Amino acid sequence: MTKLIVLALSLALVGGGCATSGGGKTVILPSGAKAGGRFSPGILVDDTLYISGMGGEDAAGNVPADVEVEVKQILEKIDAVLKAAGMTSDDVVSVQVYLTDAGTFQAMNNAYTAYFKYPRPTRTTVVVSKLVVPGRVEITTTARK
Repeated sequence: MTKLIVLALSLALVGGGCATSGGGKTVILPSGAKAGGRFSPGILVDDTLYISGMGGEDAAGNVPADVEVEVKQILEKIDAVLKAAGMTSDDVVSVQVYLTDAGTFQAMNNAYTAYFKYPRPTRTTVVVSKLVVPGRVEITTTARK
């Protein structure tokens, strides 16, 4: 039994997936993410998945010059967490978008509406003076199976 649990956790950590952290919470790690980081990419509690705020930087820390491309990269990161939890964008029920410039709203909205199909999740969009992630946009989501 112990070998089976160790094997399952090893597979989850190598290929993305889940690692139970106790208290009914399961850490969701997309492929390539390492356990034990500064934050969990996703936490699954019962049938609800809480996805941490994601920025548009690539693996090298670079942010695209085009805001729409930046948002597409963010949505790809969110999609990876959803996939690791066995969910899709259709399961997303709530989205929070943080912009550093109100003038980028339309570009963000173009990428957002291309990704989320009707009925789209609820959304709150706010303009902030600065983000702790590189870039101009941060998005957090909640999904439910």
